[in-house]
Parts: sequence; structure tokens; C-alpha cells
Amino acid sequence: MDLISTTEALASSCSRFAAAPFVTVDTEFMRETTYYSKLCLIQMAGPGLDGVLVDPLAPGMDLAPFFALMADKSVVKVFHSARQDLEIVWNLGGLLPEPLFDTQVAAMVCGYGDSVSYEQLANDLAKARIDKSSRFTDWSRRPLSEAQLAYALSDVTSLVTIYEKLSAELERTGRADWLDDEMAILTSPETYRNDPEKAWMRLAGRMRKPREIAVLMEVAAWREREAQSRDVPRSRVLKDEAVIDVAVSAPRSAEALGRLRSIPNGFERSRPASDILAAVERGLARDPATVPVPARGRPRAGGNAATVELLKVLLRAVSENERVAPKVLATVDDLEAIADDDGADVPALRGWRRRLFGEKALALKAGDLALSIERGSVVVTSRER
Repeated sequence: MDLISTTEALASSCSRFAAAPFVTVDTEFMRETTYYSKLCLIQMAGPGLDGVLVDPLAPGMDLAPFFALMADKSVVKVFHSARQDLEIVWNLGGLLPEPLFDTQVAAMVCGYGDSVSYEQLANDLAKARIDKSSRFTDWSRRPLSEAQLAYALSDVTSLVTIYEKLSAELERTGRADWLDDEMAILTSPETYRNDPEKAWMRLAGRMRKPREIAVLMEVAAWREREAQSRDVPRSRVLKDEAVIDVAVSAPRSAEALGRLRSIPNGFERSRPASDILAAVERGLARDPATVPVPARGRPRAGGNAATVELLKVLLRAVSENERVAPKVLATVDDLEAIADDDGADVPALRGWRRRLFGEKALALKAGDLALSIERGSVVVTSRER
């Protein structure tokens, strides 16, 4: 099994795929020692076409033909659980594949439950068994073994049948447009931009003091920029625990920084230590009135907590009856918002989700629906008033 290792061979293969209605795509990558994923292998297949394996690490390889194919709007690009693959395409090629079809999302709409695995779909729809023994091997080492290549190729060849069957089911049930919101998120550049100025949000936790949050904002942004510029994991620059400790303690000297338990011995004498102290000073200099404070959880007045629990039962009943994964219909945040406000601006109260679930949720709140158990299943019935 050969790897495509020249730009000319890649261009030839991409021209064949460009004539097909769709192309299935997967990637293998490594991220343990870098900030950005290191692309190690590209796999592609299509209807009536042999699958191909592309070596992006080959000397002189230019991936321009691959990116041109990803940008070709006449060809549907099919991925399974696409987010990480698309992040790589965005970072390396500056574009996002359109039109896009994610078989994991499609499977949820077709009743396969939350986050269905590729192996399950391959078994159920393509009648193929995937040998997973090569999944966690080192894809950056060369040469790749025959077992690795066979595993990688199977990820896109079976995907051809999976796509054909899922898309046919979506057309049969009239649910093809149900994927639009999810595909819009996956093809939005904002999904993949790691803005250093927003890095603090992941770490804020229960912090409420403006002074602590101000320091956290500066230190987390510094760490993000440092990790990006050095292309190393965030933890290689400074562990999360240390970032939080610095934000809470706000050390203003190397000695004070060195006294923090989460700071390694001797770190306070390094160049990064002086950068951290400078970030602390920037945080302390911020006007507390301009510091965003994370909102506390929504207050649960009256019977809202009980309402949320009832909405969860309704969601499960509707999802089972309609054969669609619950999280495609509504999230817990959606349910909490609906419990608080009939006019909440959430996806569950818009479009097809409203028709399928949202209107029932509002009717349940209003007392116009009842939930009961029959033969072990939840039954939704209208109430006469």
C-alpha cells in the first residue's frame, strides 16, 4: 500500500476526486508535544474511486491541491466527528471545507444516540469491522506499517457507504436541513480561533473578585501567546494550577512568585517569570469596573428546578419517539433557560426544534401536557382544561 508523497501525485488524485459528487476525508495527527496539531496523514475516498493515503510529511510536499479540493463547493466533503480535522485544515490552509457533512451529527439526527462512534456506524451501515489496534500509534514516524496504512484507509472507504446510507435516510425522513445549524458552527472560523484574550474564561471557575479575574486575564493571555509562538502545549509553559495560583495570589516579586507551591523550583529566576510578573502588574492596573465577572448560575426561584427535571423527562420521551439524539434537540442550558422564560432565545425554541420539542416544553410548563408511564415508557398526552 503506497503513500502519495509528491505534489504532482496529490494533484492528480485531487483532480479525480473533484469530479465526484462527494469525497470522504480523515486525518491522522499528533498533538502531545505541540500546541497545534501536527498533520501526519491524509486519507480520502469517493464513490467508485480507490481510497488514497497522502503523506504531508514527505519532503517538498505542497498541500495546495488538497486545500483546493476542500474549497471546491461542487464536492461535498464528508467527515466523521469533523471538528479536529477541520481545525487542522483551518490552521494549515486558512479555509474550511464546504459543503460539509459530518456523519456523527447525521447519525444523531437519524436516531443513533449521542456521539455515536465511527466503529458502530461502520459495523451497522457498511457491515465492516474496524481494527482499532493502530489508533494510538505514532503517526509521525516513518515508515508507517502496513497495519497503520490499512487502518487509516478503512476510515474513509467505509465512510463512503455510511454517508450514502445516512444521506438517503435524511432525505427519506425530510430531515436533511436539520443538520444546517451544526454544519454552520463547524464551518465558522470562530469555532477554531484560539483568542489569547479569551483564554481566561476556561480557568475562571468560581472566581468572582475583579482583582483576581483581572490578573487571570493577563496571565492566561500571556501563556496562550507563549504556547502559540513556541508551538508547545499550554502546560509546557505553565500548568493551569499555577495560572490560577498566580491570579489569586498576585505575586509582585520573584521571591513571592517562587513561594507559590505550584511554581517549579528555580522558575522565579527565568525569563518567563519576569513576563508573568509583568502580566500581574497589567492585571492589577486594570480598572475593576471594566473587568467582566462570570455570571453566577441562574437563580432557581420557586419550582424552576423541578421544571427543569420534568423538561428532561419530556426531552427523553420526545427523542425516543422521534428517534433523534436528545442533545440535538436541546441542551441542559436550553432547558434551564426555558424553565426561566417562555421567550428564551435558545435553539430549542427556534425552527424545527421548536416544532418537535420546544412547543411541547412550553405546553408542559403551562399545564397543557401530562407525562405518564405506560409499559415502562414515558407517554406524553394532552390535558383537557
